[in-house]
Amino acid sequence: MISAVRLRPAVRAAVLGAYVLAVEWTRALAMREPDFVVPALLLGGAALAATAWGWPAERLGLGTSRLGLRLLGGFALGAVLLLPAAVREGSAPVLPVSLAIAAVAVSVGEEVAFRGALYAALDEIGGAPVAVLGSTVLWTLAHALSHPTAFLGAVAAAGLLLALWRWAVKDLVGPIVAHVIADFAL
Repeated sequence: MISAVRLRPAVRAAVLGAYVLAVEWTRALAMREPDFVVPALLLGGAALAATAWGWPAERLGLGTSRLGLRLLGGFALGAVLLLPAAVREGSAPVLPVSLAIAAVAVSVGEEVAFRGALYAALDEIGGAPVAVLGSTVLWTLAHALSHPTAFLGAVAAAGLLLALWRWAVKDLVGPIVAHVIADFAL
């Protein structure tokens, strides 16, 4: 029998997971209309960032200690995420300013949702293994509508790398920086 103490965190994690998937899939569907791309990214990023409401910053991995090292770690993670782009022929895409701002909003929102609130909720019910694997699986599912099927393995690998960083360093700043860098270049 599931105890009442364990049920509440499980319910919170399930609701958070369903909410995050609904936001991501709604955003992906809205972006199929060219006029809705920037608003969908901005609103989607804000809706995802709202998952942090009620969580202490430290629980989300957003403390301010060793900020310089955390930023440096984010640049290193970003470099790893850019390895596939390094072998791509041609130059990196140049994003218009409105799209670049929207890309930052959705990158930050996704990290706060997946490696912040969702990771913390899953960690409460099963520790690091459940948090790392669960946030990675949901991250991959969330991108199923916006990425080609052949690319989902790379999406899962990126999610796993960022989740492992979140676990090993107890940090969300690095994944945020890395995700922003990757979204600018990919």
